[in-house]
Amino acid sequence: MELYQLRGFATVAELGHLTRAAERLHISQPALSAQVRSLEDELGLVLFDRSPAGMQLTAAGRRLLPEIEKVLAAAQALRDQARAIRGDVDGTVIVGTVSDPGTLRLAPFLAAAMERYPGLHIQVPHEVSGVAFERVRDRALDASFYYGDLTHPSVASLRLRELGYRVVVPAAWGERLAKADWNAIAAEPWIMTPAVSTHRQLATSMFRRHGVEPANHVEADNETVIASLVISGLGLALMREEQAIERVAAGEVAIWRDVRLVTPLTFIYLNERRDDPIIRALIDVVEDVWELQPAATVTASSSVRARA
Repeated sequence: MELYQLRGFATVAELGHLTRAAERLHISQPALSAQVRSLEDELGLVLFDRSPAGMQLTAAGRRLLPEIEKVLAAAQALRDQARAIRGDVDGTVIVGTVSDPGTLRLAPFLAAAMERYPGLHIQVPHEVSGVAFERVRDRALDASFYYGDLTHPSVASLRLRELGYRVVVPAAWGERLAKADWNAIAAEPWIMTPAVSTHRQLATSMFRRHGVEPANHVEADNETVIASLVISGLGLALMREEQAIERVAAGEVAIWRDVRLVTPLTFIYLNERRDDPIIRALIDVVEDVWELQPAATVTASSSVRARA
């Protein structure tokens, strides 16, 4: 049997669907199906129950999954050890960003990484938080900054700080909405981020706690765009506390009530890559730039807290 067969099996087992697993592995569905069939033939076992709804592990598949995961982890550890022996901390590494550079301390992070590891070429694409998580999980990103708490066992996080969010309204609406209740606030137009983002999850949780839903909203995937739309009088939004205070001082927005939502800013990467010299180098730089203790690394964190 081959490692690619085992990885294919593990991916189908995780997602429960051949098409989604093939998309994650960047291969065709027929090719992945052939891999799974070949593994079943070699083992002499049926590993999945197949149905129009997807693929579920059989009893045999459930028994073998932990052992296959151990093999995959051991193979990754072997590759990491070989890289460490060679002393390789070079090549291209892709680190997702989810906020403005100042909030992420991106410039100090890049400067420290370039000085300490001159062989690294770092790319920093901007991502929506939920997409960043998916791309780290699927190995499209080596690591990423991320808003929110983790629930996936294969992704580790390094907690950097907590971020507060406030409900902001256009400055001209401040007096009109000062005494508005939640029903009235939900009836106003809102500017929201895409459903996959942590920002959107915070807003959705806030509305549910008060038994309301926004009547209408527009979507934007960039904090700067959201701020400009609020300032222009299009609607309400959640805004990071530091930005909200600055915009209030400039007379551009008003903060509604004392509602404050809290979510962590973290740095995420695959658990199985924690001994990869490149990932280790990134973690070391993040810990130094953010003045963290190594104990800040976790594989899952507490739930998002909010106060309203």
